[in-house]
Amino acid sequence: MRISTIYRLGVKELWGLARDPALMILIAYAFTASIYIASKAMPETLSRASIAIVDEDRSPLSARLANAFYPPFFVPPEFIGQSEMDSRMDAGLDTFALDIPPNFQRDLLAGRSPTLQLNIDATRITQAFTGGGYIQSIVTSDIDEFLEGHRAETVLPVELTLRARFNQELNKGWFGAITEIVDAITMLSIVLSGAALIREREHGTIEHLLVMPVAPVEIMLAKIWAMGLVVLVAAGFSLLVVVQGLLDVPIQGSIALFMAGMALHLFATTCMGIFLATVAGSMPQFGLLMILVLLPLQMLSGAMTPRESMPEIIQMLMLAAPNTHFVILAQTVLFRGAGLAAVWPQLLGLLAIGAVLFFLALRRFRRFLS
Repeated sequence: MRISTIYRLGVKELWGLARDPALMILIAYAFTASIYIASKAMPETLSRASIAIVDEDRSPLSARLANAFYPPFFVPPEFIGQSEMDSRMDAGLDTFALDIPPNFQRDLLAGRSPTLQLNIDATRITQAFTGGGYIQSIVTSDIDEFLEGHRAETVLPVELTLRARFNQELNKGWFGAITEIVDAITMLSIVLSGAALIREREHGTIEHLLVMPVAPVEIMLAKIWAMGLVVLVAAGFSLLVVVQGLLDVPIQGSIALFMAGMALHLFATTCMGIFLATVAGSMPQFGLLMILVLLPLQMLSGAMTPRESMPEIIQMLMLAAPNTHFVILAQTVLFRGAGLAAVWPQLLGLLAIGAVLFFLALRRFRRFLS
């Protein structure tokens, strides 16, 4: 195995990638626009939800309730008749419809317990789940203030002091940006390394390599370092320029330590991409394999849902996936500001998984060449 040969073959891979406009556009989009969109469009955040109000009471209290819904959580309410409520919700015009019955204020002042009806379009699951709690809290607080005649703070028997660490603003967009970077690193490292091998087979250049004095391990290592370097540079640029600069997400820990963990992660995922490319016969087949592999990796790694919420068997199985360890490392370093003493198990895990995947990919690659 010669270092000079691995270097020259890697440079060839970089030139081949530079001549592929589709992959270059994918890299640019994944580490710029995709990061920005993921940060600004977290599905759990209630934003400009549509609400309609059926005011059958026409009282000062009903007007007060209607005026309590305003941007950015809700759009200005639409005042409709009771006959329009079902048809508008069937057409998808309203996510929420609040029906205030006749004599609502009079019954409330008389000590009776009138009922408000809130209809929710549950097909919009994230807004329906979050918005229902918002509306209940708004209605309850406004009715209490109306009955008391003034705005009063609720006095609890125990004082609860909230201390939000690592994300003082409770901004879900911060997590969205980092999660999207982790997903983009995993996706592109598999795609680029696999596409590099399939591209050579489709263009017929793999036969040229077979007649040259190069070993299969040299060809494979060249693809690993070249494609890994592209993703490493693009992710570093995105972290510094897009995440820290454009989105103003505070990074607590060492970026150098994160990049070192990313290099180990890229070693494992590029080997995975080469292995999948040797199994697939063409680029469409490789795309289908990507769907089968990438979706479980992203959904079950702990980036979208905490691993503790998953069944124990899933938690154990996903320890064999490289991005499970990488997600833990990224959140520990970038958000909590932890050092090497906290993430060395993840680094060892990535190294071990990468070594196993390299051995399996190299064995399959040799059979592929023969």
